[in-house]
Amino acid sequence: MFGKFIKERRVERGITLREFCKSLETDASNWSKIERGQLAPPKNDKKLKKIAEILGIPVGSDLWITMKDAAAIDKGNIPSDIRSDKKLVGSLPMFFRTIRSERPAEEDLDKLIQMIRKGE
Repeated sequence: MFGKFIKERRVERGITLREFCKSLETDASNWSKIERGQLAPPKNDKKLKKIAEILGIPVGSDLWITMKDAAAIDKGNIPSDIRSDKKLVGSLPMFFRTIRSERPAEEDLDKLIQMIRKGE
């Protein structure tokens, strides 16, 4: 999820993998594995902020939050049974945005969980 997100933004901006890695001061081979989901994303905010800067993502923006959420999911901060369900994992950023903007009532939260499980 994180790797795909970053690769899409990088390609949209016309930044090659090597250029990106040079700016980030990281090994292109390892970064390629992150983009393919074979390695976990960076763990610290300093590195995530540098990635955002390179990709033109303003810290605090919706894209920034989506990027941080994707990194958290891919770092294994989500239980393995949920991480193994690609459809459910794909719904998590929407879920996070929803509960951040307004704290839903318990009944509404239950409905949202059911929608996420169904992939609606």
